[in-house]
Amino acid sequence: MTASPLAAGALQVEREDGIVVLTVNRPERRNAIDLPTARAIATVLDEVDADPQARVIVLTGAGGTFSAGMDLRAYAETGERPIDERRGGFGIVARPPATPIIAAVEGPALGGGFEIALACDLIVAGESAVFGLPEVRRGLVASGGGMLRLPQRIPRNLAAEALLTGRPLTAVRCAELGLVNAVVPDGQALARARELAAEIAANAPLAVVAAKAVMTQSQDWPLDEQFERQETLIAHVRNSEDAREGARAFAEKRPPRWTGR
Repeated sequence: MTASPLAAGALQVEREDGIVVLTVNRPERRNAIDLPTARAIATVLDEVDADPQARVIVLTGAGGTFSAGMDLRAYAETGERPIDERRGGFGIVARPPATPIIAAVEGPALGGGFEIALACDLIVAGESAVFGLPEVRRGLVASGGGMLRLPQRIPRNLAAEALLTGRPLTAVRCAELGLVNAVVPDGQALARARELAAEIAANAPLAVVAAKAVMTQSQDWPLDEQFERQETLIAHVRNSEDAREGARAFAEKRPPRWTGR
C-alpha cells in the first residue's frame, strides 16, 4: 500500500492492488469541503484517470462522517466557493472520474455531501447513515448535481419528494429505492466498499471503463442512435488483447491475466 503526500493534510490517498482510497480528512469540520480540498480531490481524480494501474476509486470521510458538503465557515472567511475549474463543485460533481468510483458513507451525507455521493457509481452505507438535500429549507437549491442526478437514480416522484420537502432519507430507505448498493453495520462501509472495489478491479480494465462510459453518456442518446454511438466507445475493447486473453482464459479454465491493452 502506498500513501500520497496529501495524507498529512485534508485528503488522504492510499493505493493498493489497483484500488485508490480517498479519505476526506477534516473531521473537525465534519469533512466539509473548502476550495483547497476540492482542488486536491480534482487533482487526484485526474491522476487516477491517467494511471492505467488504478482500476477503482473508493471515496470516504474520516471520523464517522462522510461529508457536510460546502465548508460554510471557510466561505465566510475567504469568499471562495469549493469549485474546481475542471471538475466543478467539491472537485467532482460536474465531471466525475472516468474510473469507477464507490462512495463509502458513514454518518450524515447531507446537501453537498449527498451530491458528492450521487457523483459516485456505487454507494455503500453504514446503517445509521443519513442522506438528504435540505437546501430548500434554507432558501437554496441543490445545484451541485442533486436536482440533476437524484431523479435519474430513483423514481422521479420520490426524488421530487426528497428535493421539495428537504426531508432526510435513511440508509435503509435509500437501499429500498435502489440508490444504495449495500447497507452494513456502522463502521463497516469502507470495508464493504473495498470488497466491491476488489471485485471490479479483478475485471478487464478497458471493459470496465468502457461500460461506465456507455452508461454515463447514453442517457441522452436518441433511441435510434444508441447502438451506433455505443460502438465508438466499445470497438477498441472488442479488438483488444484483453478480449483475446479473456477468451483464452475461459477455454483454458484459468484466471485471466489482464494487461489493459
